[in-house]
Amino acid sequence: MSRFQVMSMTDAAADRVREIMMTRDGAKGVRVGIKKGGCAGMEYTVDLVTEANPADDHIEHAGAHVYVAPEAALFLLGTQLDFEVTKLRTGFTFNNPNQTSACGCGESIELKPADLKSLAEARGAV
Repeated sequence: MSRFQVMSMTDAAADRVREIMMTRDGAKGVRVGIKKGGCAGMEYTVDLVTEANPADDHIEHAGAHVYVAPEAALFLLGTQLDFEVTKLRTGFTFNNPNQTSACGCGESIELKPADLKSLAEARGAV
């Protein structure tokens, strides 16, 4: 039986997280969250983790560790974290089924929380 995970990550995202872990002293992974801001209302956050918070949801893929802040879990349920390099930007991207819109520049998003019942059922099913 597989362990429930709030979100997943691609191999490209795992590669970047591992690179961050190897090049930053004491890094144990990254923490993903959300904050109010931007013209669409919310922004994703990605911060270095040097000490795991037991309240965070923990995702591990190919040796990369991502922690999801508890207050963000309902907004990130079912999200896939990716990492892309293009001519215009390099960074993490979020394929989030809870995203209802984004601003023109793509820096801020509008999110609806996932159904709390769905989260509880998913956590209980494992």
